[in-house]
Amino acid sequence: MHLSEFDYALPAELIAQRPLAERDASRMMVLDRAGGSIQHHWFRELPELLEPGDLVVFNNTKVIPARLLGRRRGTRAQPVGKHNPARHEHLTGEVELLLVRREGDGTWLGLVRPGRKIPKGEVLVFGDDELEAEVVGRGEFGARRLRLQSRKGTVEGAIERLGHVPLPPYIRRSDDLSDRANYQTIFARLPGAVAAPTAGLHFTARVLDELRARGVGTCEITLHVGLGTFQPVHAERVEDHRMDFEEFEISEAAAEAIRSARRERRRVVAVGTTTVRALEHAARARAGEIVPGRGQTDLFITPGFHFQVADALLTNFHLPKSTLLMLVSAFAGKDFVFRAYREAVARRYRFYSYGDCMLIL
Repeated sequence: MHLSEFDYALPAELIAQRPLAERDASRMMVLDRAGGSIQHHWFRELPELLEPGDLVVFNNTKVIPARLLGRRRGTRAQPVGKHNPARHEHLTGEVELLLVRREGDGTWLGLVRPGRKIPKGEVLVFGDDELEAEVVGRGEFGARRLRLQSRKGTVEGAIERLGHVPLPPYIRRSDDLSDRANYQTIFARLPGAVAAPTAGLHFTARVLDELRARGVGTCEITLHVGLGTFQPVHAERVEDHRMDFEEFEISEAAAEAIRSARRERRRVVAVGTTTVRALEHAARARAGEIVPGRGQTDLFITPGFHFQVADALLTNFHLPKSTLLMLVSAFAGKDFVFRAYREAVARRYRFYSYGDCMLIL
């Protein structure tokens, strides 16, 4: 498959720059794969469209304020510390660091801009010298490995105080305090994502209550959204693209809920492409069985993929040529999905992270 096959035209004014005042007031396009029909609903009607016994699976990852704005100090002379105040006169150019994930050895993987000018040994400083990051190596996909130190409390605390919400670049404004809440799902629990699992942003307590009152079950798994999800595809042949690893976890309670639904032939409704990737990776690793545990996935789902777990999918509208659009095309059929996207453009749906959504049954 060629990358150009997953391109489409989108007027810039349809890219949502801010969320709606009420999360569940978004529009929802409903695709029926069996009949090939497209219907138009409001998201708050979701409980009426699902069946008693369905199991809705959420991704409960929590977005960290992973975007840090600071300055370069140069290569390290002495470690920062309470008895070694940082020297402002040594600070040079501005720098931006997007933390991607924490590594097992305590270092962090991150994207640095301007990346080409940041060598190994460079020290980056954030805030009033409260946090510094030393570049200790290179990772894949243009990332750097960094060792972070804080002069005030923990590194995680400093990131929380100094960091910015990592809004995607198609949102052409700076983040503000409202994004700290708006760019999280209401069931976000475990910090680690650098982008929101956006299909979950539409849910409210009201919708959850109505789902449960209808007899629809829910459970939560975790996939920390990182480079694997939002990294652009540069290979002209889709098959040549490599996904970065992302960490996931499936609890015993979630595994049992999913196994029970499958045994009883009840639908598993995945909320978001990240949930699908975690579930399908877990199933492939265990001959179709879902078991509890932690792991990493670089699963790249494209048309022709055989889905073993997800029976229905709630998802937002995705960027052209993205791995997310390819996954949705695999789930519903490329021609059907692109017909739906053309209709979404014609009907002025709102696109991307803060936009409207699609339910594929």
